[in-house]
Amino acid sequence: MRNLPQSITMCLACRYDNTWGSEHGEVKREVRLPSQPSGTPPPPSIGSETTLPPWYTAYHIDCGSSTTTTDKFNTTWLSDRYFTAGSTGLVSEPLRFKSFHEKTLRYFPVSSGKKNCYVFPELPPGRYHLTTFTVYDNYDGKTHPPSFDLSIEGTLVYSWRSPWEDDDVSRYGAYSDFVFFTSDGDADVCFYSIATDPPVIGSIELIRIDPASYDPVLTGNDSSILVNYGRLSCGSNRWGPGFSDDSDVFGRVWRSDAKYRSKNSIGIKSVTAVRKVTNTGKSPNYFPAKLYDSAVTLTGTGNLEYELPVDAKLDYLVWLHFAEIDVSVNRKGKRVFDVVINEENVTRIDIFKEVGGFAAYSYRYVARNLSSATLSVKLVHVVGSPLICGLENYAIVPADIMTVPEQATAMQALKESLHVPERMGWNGDPCAPTNWDAWEGVTCHPNKDESALVIFQIDLGNQGLKGYISDKIVLLTNLVSLNLSSNSLEGTLPAGLGQSSLKKLDLSNNEIYGSIPDSLSSSNLQLVLLNGNKLKGQVPEELYSIGVHGGAIDLSGNKELCGVPSLPNCPLFSGPSNGVKIAVGVSCGTVFLLVLILIFICIRRRRNDYDFALPQELVSLSAKRNKYQTQKSLMALEVESQHAKGFIRNYSLN
Repeated sequence: MRNLPQSITMCLACRYDNTWGSEHGEVKREVRLPSQPSGTPPPPSIGSETTLPPWYTAYHIDCGSSTTTTDKFNTTWLSDRYFTAGSTGLVSEPLRFKSFHEKTLRYFPVSSGKKNCYVFPELPPGRYHLTTFTVYDNYDGKTHPPSFDLSIEGTLVYSWRSPWEDDDVSRYGAYSDFVFFTSDGDADVCFYSIATDPPVIGSIELIRIDPASYDPVLTGNDSSILVNYGRLSCGSNRWGPGFSDDSDVFGRVWRSDAKYRSKNSIGIKSVTAVRKVTNTGKSPNYFPAKLYDSAVTLTGTGNLEYELPVDAKLDYLVWLHFAEIDVSVNRKGKRVFDVVINEENVTRIDIFKEVGGFAAYSYRYVARNLSSATLSVKLVHVVGSPLICGLENYAIVPADIMTVPEQATAMQALKESLHVPERMGWNGDPCAPTNWDAWEGVTCHPNKDESALVIFQIDLGNQGLKGYISDKIVLLTNLVSLNLSSNSLEGTLPAGLGQSSLKKLDLSNNEIYGSIPDSLSSSNLQLVLLNGNKLKGQVPEELYSIGVHGGAIDLSGNKELCGVPSLPNCPLFSGPSNGVKIAVGVSCGTVFLLVLILIFICIRRRRNDYDFALPQELVSLSAKRNKYQTQKSLMALEVESQHAKGFIRNYSLN
């Protein structure tokens, strides 16, 4: 199992995206969704110079709200949807929050199970930007902010632990955001309860972004999730969707860099562009023009340094933004500086040489396997004073392995067919994240090459299940043990049940009817308990032989089973096994077809009798025979005539 720092997003939320205080009175907003199914709002106005890309899709969910609202920035917040369970709540002091979508929340009590999710359906494959707003504000009157984890697409991305880092975060809430990839048609955002604490969520925003954004090749394509550890706009206050009318296609919010400047940076001054900066808003990252309208530099020739809090043992994607907006720098070589990250000189920058004046320029770098809790970014002067417009820092969190897709599909089918109760928390991926327990009653193991997780055991005995066993269970090709005993399951046994991996099968004391499938005979079963059901027909001999070869089998309580020791003999024409039935059916069909063919031939021959002629040899033989008979008759008449005239000689001897 992967072990991530427990503070990963607890610290992120507190130190970066938004720690609210009554003095702020600001509202976090993201760009709105174009026309989409399932109640998604129309596209927003995101600036006269911005055109929505063709891949753009977005959702803004007001968790806990029963109504759809529009905030003062003209963003439509959808009523709560796509959740698997839970209850709704209201912050204890609603007047403290300026936006309606921050006043309501959804929480997941222990009765909803340990694991609950928001599942965004029917999503096109691609890269997405997710923003969550987490707030407690003593909604339940217990003065106990909950401990819980949050995962995206089966990967743990942050942990909240009670007490939260400071009271302001608990009272006013905090925003966190992530970049991830999904290809399975939906996005799972899941919450996992620690002990009996109910996870909470205030709002969720999901925006599809350019698939090539933030250099997916450099950061591992779909094998990682980017967790925002700092998005800074230098020389300005916080701005972006929800804080100002400035647009950002990805819904990014930029905050002031002042808090993160090192004390070693002496003589800081802000610079503002006197004319429009070009090369902004370009694919694939669509960095907004406002980001390059301001910058910080130094009055002297010292170094400009930032200290960014991080979690150790992770890689970080650092994205630096520049624009030469100082009119006094009008040729290359007048401002040159080195970029030093964690004491490593990674590049030398001459903005004017790269793009000229008043044009946007960016540089990216990955800091590997940090050993400290601080990431240092230092701009060291070579010629003139260094200058920077913005800075982004993302933890590169390796994506956890997930359940094999076919087996995840099978488990979802079983969840529906078995009517698994809500309290068991069968939501999201059955096995992932590996940091959490799998679905209740389910045991998972890595496959042979450890590239995915497979279902190893299902133990749901005596859980009050009332459905039937889905045919999809045959997709669980690594299942070793299945126990669904002492429930109220009905239906027949799936035809393919008895995959080669299965060794233990306990379906005793249910209401299962029908015959025993032949597939159970060809398995490696060592224990078969089918007693206390309504099965009937002949028991396959190979299945019963399990008991002879050292295994155990119990078929008692099925009054209509027959054909093996301890059970009645089957009537002569009692129901044979499915294989025998198929063989008999095929044989009967074949005989019937042959009879039809013979009848058809006879009818055809009768209709054509007038054309029948004897062979030439038979005609000749008949003619000779007729001639002989005629001659014999003439001779007889002659003899009779001579006898009458007395001419007949007496040949007797005296």
